[in-house]
Amino acid sequence: MSRDSTSPALHAAETLCDEKGERLTPIRRRVLELVLEADGPVKAYDLLEALKPGPGSAKPPTVYRALEFLLGLGLVHKVEALNAYVGCSHSHDTGGAELFICSDCGSVQECHGAPASTQTPDGFIIERSVVEHFGHCGNCRS
Repeated sequence: MSRDSTSPALHAAETLCDEKGERLTPIRRRVLELVLEADGPVKAYDLLEALKPGPGSAKPPTVYRALEFLLGLGLVHKVEALNAYVGCSHSHDTGGAELFICSDCGSVQECHGAPASTQTPDGFIIERSVVEHFGHCGNCRS
């Protein structure tokens, strides 16, 4: 996502935080910016490196807490198989997300509205789902 296209996503994040009574602190905002600006999935330690030049360099727990906050609001997704993060500017109030990971170039594309599992244990309520698929993107297949 280019810097120009991160502005609407950051504005949406600020609005969501206001609606939920949460604070998008400067470090949370900067971590979200870095994830949104990345060309693909970004690892936490890459975020930490990017934050170092600033005053009061961030420590690993700070980055992980910011990522957990952003995950909790659905502003980023963790790509479990890659142990990396991708930005999301869509609401996940219903359904879920499917991540399509290219085995060749490493790109991650997201589709929304993945159906919730119908095979849940008695009494279990799904709050959020993310499904990861691996294959080859259209660009790599060409």
